[in-house]
Amino acid sequence: MPSSSRTQQGVPVSPSLSSQTPDTLPVNTAASRRRLVWICVLAIGLGALAAPVAKGLIDLIHLVTNLFFYGRISLAQVEPQGHGLGAWVIVIPVIGGLIVGAMARWGANAIRGHGIPEAMEQVLLNDSRIPARITFLKPLSSAVSIGTGGPFGAEGPIIATGGALGSLLGQISHITALERKTLLAAGAAAGMAAVFSAPLSAVLLAVELLLFEFRGRSMLPVMLATIVATGCRYLLLGTEPVFAMQAVLSASSAALLFYAVMGALIGCTSVFVTRVLYWIEDGFERLPIHWMWWPAQGGLAVGLIGFIVPQTLGVGYQLISDIVNAKLALSALLLIGFAKWVSWSIALGSGTSGGTLAPLFIIGGSLGAGLAILLSGVFPEWGISPAVAGLVGMAAMFAGASRALLTAVVFAVEVTHQPNALLPLMAGCASAYLCSSLLMNTTIMTEKISRRGVTVPDEYAADPLAQIRVESVFSTKVVTLNVQQTLAEVQQWLQDDAATTHHQGFPVVDSQGVLQGVVTRRDIWQLDASGEMNMADIVRRAPVVITPDKTLRDAADHMVRNGVGRVVITASEESGKVLGILTRSDIIRAHTGAISSRETRSRHIRFQRKKNQ
Repeated sequence: MPSSSRTQQGVPVSPSLSSQTPDTLPVNTAASRRRLVWICVLAIGLGALAAPVAKGLIDLIHLVTNLFFYGRISLAQVEPQGHGLGAWVIVIPVIGGLIVGAMARWGANAIRGHGIPEAMEQVLLNDSRIPARITFLKPLSSAVSIGTGGPFGAEGPIIATGGALGSLLGQISHITALERKTLLAAGAAAGMAAVFSAPLSAVLLAVELLLFEFRGRSMLPVMLATIVATGCRYLLLGTEPVFAMQAVLSASSAALLFYAVMGALIGCTSVFVTRVLYWIEDGFERLPIHWMWWPAQGGLAVGLIGFIVPQTLGVGYQLISDIVNAKLALSALLLIGFAKWVSWSIALGSGTSGGTLAPLFIIGGSLGAGLAILLSGVFPEWGISPAVAGLVGMAAMFAGASRALLTAVVFAVEVTHQPNALLPLMAGCASAYLCSSLLMNTTIMTEKISRRGVTVPDEYAADPLAQIRVESVFSTKVVTLNVQQTLAEVQQWLQDDAATTHHQGFPVVDSQGVLQGVVTRRDIWQLDASGEMNMADIVRRAPVVITPDKTLRDAADHMVRNGVGRVVITASEESGKVLGILTRSDIIRAHTGAISSRETRSRHIRFQRKKNQ
């Protein structure tokens, strides 16, 4: 494009690309790369903030636990099971439910639930804008819910809090919705990494459940945030694995087969668990009382079950450690796993605040370890390990319920530091994922928002438009107008020359062939102007240009950003020398051709297979 400015009725008009806001900057430019660096800087700040925030939430949970179960003000790590309250323990979760219900009604309704579906909904429907009050109300309500005996993990609220921090930072910064989504995902991943010292699985969780894309531009800030958060966690809490377990030996072929079959069973169970959870939630929806009272009713069920099986109260991280170290007998596994499932399902279905990861781990781990104890007694030569089966059961339950396959596998390895468990984990989680996807269209994360009409992406395929360059599609037979031509001349020319009737827009060039703007048929025929006006006066805005080396995805996005149906192709953004024009119809034809080619290849492959058979 020419470096000199054009003139619109005596007012300088700057070139199209240089006048764009951050919301319309195309990718792969110096400006967009500078913005990526800025987003990375913000993500690093989020990572540094995530670790103290996570520790603060955990300390707050301990404070509430000490206060309600032991009557003291302390941040010491304690479990609710050691209380001496007797039957009075039934009342404590009810009190917690009343507090959470009041906070949700008069604070923010969005604090209800386990956090990740709500974050997904904000990403998909609200340009990743989470209200600022969620940043402190979500961790506070979760601390009350878990600290008063709620059978939840702290990871969901911390992930939600980190995401809210990222969204808040994005809202006070002058960044795009896409960049704000990246910061939301970076904050959520940093929160998970800070709790579990699991940076890679935190990145994968962000990709599979929040980013809905797999590209370096979005993953880099997320990765940097998790690195910093994990490093800060090392300083605060040390480098030991969260769930330490004895060294895992390589699995035999028979054991691998068992883990795969077990994963399939747990995958089917995850579907049942998800459906029961939402069946309970639907039951609460039918109650003739205001929803603010539901968490108290869920708390009553938590208290009753906790009175009978105290191990179901609270987070249960120690219970997870016991499962992966095979410290529980078969009867204890079955009782605790079943009781935890019932307590968690009723509590979460009531709309209180809490996480899902730890309960799913306990339910799946109990089932997996229990099956291993049964089978190892019958077939000891198979080499089945109840500890490994418990770990695989945990990951398989999460993989089946959430469909975050890679996250489940890598997470289990990272929190135990047991690389030899990788193959059993892959076998179990893959089977669980397959069975879950065959039996249920949605997941525990997406069912709620799917009921509201939100379609959640579940596949990340290469964009055909991003694989085709503009130079292979644009038309070089471009009809241009000269800046000196009058409106009357152009109108007469359009009436007389039938060959130009299919064109809807015309580039306007100067005597050296340098682009000055674009006029459309609407400009020419509907403009209330004198026929003596020349084309230089008709041009209403800067030309929208793109170079031949860009992709059709760049061109399509450029059209959308600028609200036009065509872009002019120039040799470079500075030269303004017109090479051709690209229209929406050109892009649609290219896209149609790409899809047709792919389907033709698929049909050809199927034909060859049948022929060979």
